[in-house]
Amino acid sequence: MKLIRFGAPGAEKPGLILDDGTRIDASAFGEDYDERFFAADGLQRLQAWAERHAASAPSVPENTRLGPPICRPSKLICIGLNYRKHAEESKMTIPNEPVIFFKATSSICGPNDDLVLPRGGDKTDWEVELAVVVGKRANYVSRERAMAHVAGFMLHNDYSERAFQLERGGQWVKGKSCDTFAPLGPFLATKDEIADPHDLRLWLKVNGELKQDGRTSDFIFDVPEVVSYVSQFMSLLPGDVISTGTPAGVGFGQQPPVYLKPGDVVELGIDGLGESRQVVKGSR
Repeated sequence: MKLIRFGAPGAEKPGLILDDGTRIDASAFGEDYDERFFAADGLQRLQAWAERHAASAPSVPENTRLGPPICRPSKLICIGLNYRKHAEESKMTIPNEPVIFFKATSSICGPNDDLVLPRGGDKTDWEVELAVVVGKRANYVSRERAMAHVAGFMLHNDYSERAFQLERGGQWVKGKSCDTFAPLGPFLATKDEIADPHDLRLWLKVNGELKQDGRTSDFIFDVPEVVSYVSQFMSLLPGDVISTGTPAGVGFGQQPPVYLKPGDVVELGIDGLGESRQVVKGSR
């Protein structure tokens, strides 16, 4: 299945994309795509509902805004330096263990919402990433059992204000958590929709110029390893998101570095997970 949420920010309704590409309103299912939904076998129940009611459900007009495919998760966890070529361009040592940091969930927005540059920032960077959605609670999960805790996958642009992240001390979180810095979607693809999450092309363009063009086969730590590893340090709750890192081609790695400015247009996509587009706006 492909899950969407649509409508005005903060008032999104649940929906689905059918196999023929039709978008339908799933409000009659009666639940949003949140922690409770995933914890209570929501995907299986939604599939059963769709088999009975999809044909008669209202359609979602093509010009309707898409919100993030899941309702505010308890955590948005990111893995840093998880592509060999990105670690090389950043001139950083390939890590022996996954590098973990957080993005504030208030940074989450819809896939095509504007990117708003933060006040005091002048080095906002792009990062196309594969995001993993947790399907059921995970504590001390083995690598062998990790995929049983995965609900599906999404496209994520892990925007980063490098001036906050690298030049002002402390951990990375303040450079990662600005409002609009985590566009998710356009949809959540359930696990069965993606044959091999470790052989997907990721790409990103700025103003039509290809900046990132990588594959998840360049992972240092693959999805089962990342899920297992994070679960050793914290409870992963249903609906939580783990973003698995970005391939080479970020602005910080250019010679000289290149960062986003008002009016820029960022487009990105991942095999099987659709595309998104953000227009860069100045700080408010």
